Amino acid sequence: MEIPNSVEKILLDEETIAARVCELANDISADYADDDGLILVGVLKGAFIFMADLARRLNVSHHVDFIALSSYNRGTANAGAVRLIMDTRTSVTGQHVLVVEDIVDTGYTLHYLLRTFHARKPASLRSCVLLSKPDRRQIEVPVDYLGFEIPDVWVVGYGLDCADRFRTLPYIGALRREVYE
Repeated sequence: MEIPNSVEKILLDEETIAARVCELANDISADYADDDGLILVGVLKGAFIFMADLARRLNVSHHVDFIALSSYNRGTANAGAVRLIMDTRTSVTGQHVLVVEDIVDTGYTLHYLLRTFHARKPASLRSCVLLSKPDRRQIEVPVDYLGFEIPDVWVVGYGLDCADRFRTLPYIGALRREVYE
């Protein structure tokens, strides 16, 4: 596959991502082996590819649901305020819930999600995050299952986008700075 001019370099190739997703699925399957079921809650739109790959590799009973949030106002400046756009369709009360997120940078979105789901009284609540940018963290949040730590660059591909572009690239690439500034 040809790399778009807007992508400066590939940070994580398809094989590296696939191998880590399998490892995460094995860890999650082991942790939930004795439970009656698991609800995976994917954060749209960014986590849809990651969650699909993860869900297909789980060896435990599970079903999927989605939630949509917005934490970005104009452009790419994170305002710190999180807004619920679409809620889950399934009640999580008394259920084992795994929030599946594409990326944690400031931490505000995952903090909001965990606080929101905790108030709904699940049997258990954990998070699975594909990417973490620790240098951007403004609020600490627990990440139970982590794919990769990455540097503070704008990344696209494997569900992540910039202005709704590049989301379906099969790898994770660093976007050229001039594209998003």
